[in-house]
Amino acid sequence: MSFKKGDLYPCNPATARGESTKLSSSGDKVVYTNGRTVVIRDLKTPATAATYAGHLQTTTVARISPSGYYCASADITGTVRVWDTVGEDQILKGEYKVLSGSVKDLEWDGESKRIIAVGDGRDKFGHAFMFDTGSSTGEIIGHSKVINAVAIRHQRPFRAATASDDATIVFHQGAPYKYEKSIKTHTKFIQDVRYAPSGDHFASVGSDSKIFVYDGKTGETTGEITDSPHTGSIMACSWSPDSKSLVTSSADRTVKLWDVEARKAVTTWTLGSGVAFQQVGNTWTGGDAIVSLSMSGDLNVFDKRVGDKPASVLYGPQKSVTAAVPLPSPTTFLAGTADGRILSFSDNTYSHLGGEGHAALVSGLASAPDGKVYSVGFDDKVKEIEGGSSFVPASFSASSQPKSVAVAADTTVFVAEASLVEAVRSNQKVFELKPKFTPSAVAASGSVIAIGSEDMKVRVFDWDGQSLTEAATLEGNKGVVSALAFSPDGSFLTAGDSSGKIILFDVKERKVVTSRWSFHTGRINSLSWTADGKHCASGSLDTHVYVWSVEKPMRNVAIKNAGPGGINAVFWTGPKTLASAGADGCVRTWEITFHA
Repeated sequence: MSFKKGDLYPCNPATARGESTKLSSSGDKVVYTNGRTVVIRDLKTPATAATYAGHLQTTTVARISPSGYYCASADITGTVRVWDTVGEDQILKGEYKVLSGSVKDLEWDGESKRIIAVGDGRDKFGHAFMFDTGSSTGEIIGHSKVINAVAIRHQRPFRAATASDDATIVFHQGAPYKYEKSIKTHTKFIQDVRYAPSGDHFASVGSDSKIFVYDGKTGETTGEITDSPHTGSIMACSWSPDSKSLVTSSADRTVKLWDVEARKAVTTWTLGSGVAFQQVGNTWTGGDAIVSLSMSGDLNVFDKRVGDKPASVLYGPQKSVTAAVPLPSPTTFLAGTADGRILSFSDNTYSHLGGEGHAALVSGLASAPDGKVYSVGFDDKVKEIEGGSSFVPASFSASSQPKSVAVAADTTVFVAEASLVEAVRSNQKVFELKPKFTPSAVAASGSVIAIGSEDMKVRVFDWDGQSLTEAATLEGNKGVVSALAFSPDGSFLTAGDSSGKIILFDVKERKVVTSRWSFHTGRINSLSWTADGKHCASGSLDTHVYVWSVEKPMRNVAIKNAGPGGINAVFWTGPKTLASAGADGCVRTWEITFHA
């Protein structure tokens, strides 16, 4: 057996209330960060996204060099990593500790040689350095508070502008960069500053809802854009490729397009209501698409020629994917996340489910024989999803926090909780099992229900539609049973535990078939069988995915480092296509080749 990488369906950007989120672009690609992951997403072919997971701490900003060969990314510890974007190896060119606190923004110069990184720190708020050696190339001084943004003129003579919480812009000459003057146009925090591609002007926006334009060479203020102003903090601005237009994104939930020469608003796009639609970041791509980021993580793509709505909206997980389940159509699935959202994936795009979802982490998803899907969450709710597209309004309130969910042949939903197992049908409790052991996982096949426990055993029960009768106890695991899965015909049961061991049981014979599936080094979070029942995939906290063979138990496919931070879900989207998802919020597919 062997494997090769398939498509990657990326997470969306992380956002924080009241903070500007830095997006950037290179050609048709949009670059952003989420957790420890940097995402490079192609707007035209979404499945060809690339991710970088070299940082050990939460990343804050990433920008590709003007040459397109390198990307610089930074994190909350003040570390900047410069890495190769050409090829799949993503070779590290340099790692530099530039600040003592979080890096808020960074920028390349026009020659792709120098970088200025700005943010928070004890001794300084900015640092200018050569990308290949890390040697200093000037001083970034003049601010008394955290610097939120930096912009560099890409033409000689080089200039740089930095914008800070101290409500001032500092204009620097370069290179090497040195302080020239402070510009005090704003009255509140300055959230963003950007140079036009031509280098003739730069613009600044801030929490005072004001937009100023400056001369790119001298730093002189050329004017304020006052026509049709925003009514909330302006979080981001970006210039058009021809340097004639400016786009701004605001917490007032609007995105405005400005004609800079005429100082007039050309278009105003108004998004929905509520905090989720506050606009906190933007970028204008080389392909002339305007991308603005909602607080909810949604990426709104605008066409400057088209009316009052986004041309498209890119949805995706903003937090870890904690559970996932395939839908009947090929390459379609549901993904539940740590913030309680469940997203539906089909036709290479995500969409939000209709209706009211979970209020906390989604701990389990299970499909029923009739095509419905049931979800459980840390809000103690059991919800029904119809047609893979919307929640049924009614829900069941569990007695305690659900850990796992499974559905029997008669569509009875079994929920494993902290001290009991509840059987639910049509949002009504039909049976309750209060065992002497502590349930940790549940699986169902027909009328056979398997319950894993914290005492490292699996109990097999028969379900007659009204009550559970214990039929057998299966032993062999070396830790808390954390994942269970029946083969499609119900003849085999796999039990994964917290030590990384997987036991394959023969259900009818009540015996261990093999206990040698023990290559994982962390908790098993998910197990999934192929439709023919010959192979089982496992995903673990150790970041690896394995595909195991029933006929040849010692044969396996090892997909090492399949997802940074750990794998929470594995599932088959086709006969030979395996998907894995986990802590970084991305879903990756793998094409598996089964050798005879």
